[in-house]
Amino acid sequence: MNVVVLTLVESDCSNPGPRTQALHLADELKARGASVRAVEARTPEDVDAAVADPQERIVLAADTDEQVNAVVARLTRLAMPAPSKRPEGLPEGRTVPDLPALAVLPLGTVPGIVVRLGLPEKPAEVAEAVAAGAVRRTDLMRHDGGGVAVDGVRLGGGDRPWRGVVNLDDVVLADGSEQILACVVANADGYAAADDMVLAEPDPADGRIDVAVAVPVMAGRFRKRLRIEVRRARGRAVAVHPADTVTYVQDGLAGQLARKRTWWVEPGAAGWYAA
Repeated sequence: MNVVVLTLVESDCSNPGPRTQALHLADELKARGASVRAVEARTPEDVDAAVADPQERIVLAADTDEQVNAVVARLTRLAMPAPSKRPEGLPEGRTVPDLPALAVLPLGTVPGIVVRLGLPEKPAEVAEAVAAGAVRRTDLMRHDGGGVAVDGVRLGGGDRPWRGVVNLDDVVLADGSEQILACVVANADGYAAADDMVLAEPDPADGRIDVAVAVPVMAGRFRKRLRIEVRRARGRAVAVHPADTVTYVQDGLAGQLARKRTWWVEPGAAGWYAA
């Protein structure tokens, strides 16, 4: 059994060397008969080189969801077939084959994705899962900007409403005429709530995206009052077209969306070493 333990290192930061958890993991893997090599990646190309051997089992030593997202994005890019070719055996409703399985070793903090997917956290538990080789498949979200999401996306939230069109398959959740307080596009439940409102209850292995839009509406026939209406739906693909720029958070990474974006589900594409 060959294992690569991958750590992402910021290019503008000094390198403190292997972290204690990674050293413990290496010892646990070697005790189980594994051959272990440690790799530090500063660029996406470094990640590509580190995971190039299909015979090696991959462990990512990570602190954050962003780091998990970055590696899953590279695995997706490497696995993606040419646009003009659909490989034989590609599952129905998928644009990419099964990604190589990934184990995540928490370092200083535990990435939220690890908790929400129920993955092992301690070095000995991670080593046992990798050695056993049992893989749990979950869905993956991709979008037309070239990125991926394991957990999900939240658009808006807080005290800055926005306007836009939100379509899930054939369902119109927002037509652009109303203010939107928050919109979640969820695979797991990291973004299932916003401003203390539970908007969605996603299952990361059901082959569907959960989408919810929170809209303020006036209710009451005689005495009007403001209430929050939450519109929910599940499906394969969602398109969000903001009228202006809206802030979003995807797998812990914040950004600004100023154009139409479509997310879709790749059922069972992601793999995780789990007990």
